[in-house]
Formats: sequence, C-alpha cells, structure tokens
Amino acid sequence: MALRLTNTLRSPFSPSSSLRAKTERRFVVLRCSAEYQTLSSSDHSKLVLEVKEKLKKEYPSLATGKNGRDDEEMILWFLKDRKFSVEESVSKLSKAIKWRQEFGVTELSEESVKELYKTGKAYVHDHLDKYGRPVLVVVGSKHLPAKQDPVMNQKLCVLLVERALSKLPPGSENILGIFDLRGFNTENGDFQFLKFLIDVFYYYYPKRLGQVLFVDAPFVFKPMWQLVRPLLKSYASLVRFCDAETVREEYFTADTIPPDFRN
Repeated sequence: MALRLTNTLRSPFSPSSSLRAKTERRFVVLRCSAEYQTLSSSDHSKLVLEVKEKLKKEYPSLATGKNGRDDEEMILWFLKDRKFSVEESVSKLSKAIKWRQEFGVTELSEESVKELYKTGKAYVHDHLDKYGRPVLVVVGSKHLPAKQDPVMNQKLCVLLVERALSKLPPGSENILGIFDLRGFNTENGDFQFLKFLIDVFYYYYPKRLGQVLFVDAPFVFKPMWQLVRPLLKSYASLVRFCDAETVREEYFTADTIPPDFRN
C-alpha cells in the first residue's frame, strides 16, 4: 500500500521495483532452501562438529554453553547463514561470541537500562504478528541522541533483541521490526545508532530480522534513509515503507495490535 502523500515520505520503491524485490526475495528463499535441503542431518552434524572443534582449537578462551563456542544450535544457524562454509562460519561465530562477552550481553536487564526503558522508546510487543513472529517496536520520536547516553541506547537495543528472540515460537526463526516514525524530526535522527543496529543484525544476529516496517515516514527522514540504505546492501529488500493502517490490517488482528497503533 502506498503512503499517504500529505506530510509523509513516498516509498522509495515504485510498484514495479517492489514487485521485483518480492520476486528476488522469493528466489533467494527458494535457493537457500534448496541448498539447505541438499545436506542431510548427518552432514549437518558433521559440519557442526567440525566448527565446534575448530573453535575449541583456535579460540579456546571463548565462552562455552548457551551462545558459546560449543552451542550446536548457534553453530548450525551460523553455518546456514554462511552457506555451510566452515571457515566463514568459524570466523563470523568467533567474532560474535567475542562481542557477546565484551558487550556483556548476558548481564543486560531492565534494571541496567532502567531510565531509557521507562521512556517507552522501544519495546517488545506482547503478541506475535500474523506470521508468528515476535515484534520489536521502536518509537522514533522518543529517540533523543543529544540527551540520551549512546551506550545505554545500544544496551537497550541488544536487550530487546534478545528478549524478542526468546519469544520465538517453534518453527519461527526471525522477528518483525517496526519503526514508528510518526512525529519523527531532525532531533531524532541518529546515523551512528542506525549503523550500530545494522551491524548488530548482520554480524551478531544474522538472518534474525525477517522484515522492517518504516511507518508513516516524514520527509525529514529521507536524508537519513539515503545514508543508511547503501549500508544495508541486499538487506534493503527487507524494508517496507507503509502507513499505520497497513500495520493494523496486514500484520495484526484486532486483538493483537500494538497499543500505539490502535485506532
């Protein structure tokens, strides 16, 4: 659905390019699915074991346990992300596990980011969307980089990503991100934070973001999007510009709509 033209930014995707993007996404999904299916469970197990042994040998100081170098579920996920290349998986996994240690992911809590958490600038919705995905909502007008600690912003971001992923039901693998841009102004723009967010999902939570909705984006958001889009590369196809009505009608039922999007 096209955006309303009054005080909102036109979608950067024309109808034809939108159709091409959907077709390309479908092709990528089918191709990746085919690649995945060519390997048996036995092949998966062998590759997981190979990655695990290489991590143990080459990075013995990395943490073990959940989200550690011997977490077979995590290893398999990164193997899928790296098209089952052992070397690439080891490289990306080692960086991700090291980052988790240095960032202190396991120590994050509501209490550790209490002041920002109370602003309601971002939250994990209580309900899944129609496609069975946990929902992470960001309220752009409440993001005030000149007044808020950038490190705390990053910690809140990671805490909420972790919380959203913890809500994944069986059979679901990624989450929906909603950027509510109603009321967004120049003082809310924060290129560095958006770059951090892109890095987080690309390097540390690969393929965990299923789709991103930019809702009712105003014209002042356009320069920010022009800066960010090149950084997304192929992941730009995950982005959809839409209005609040689309969010209500296409992604939720009357009982599961996020409070901010109720009529």
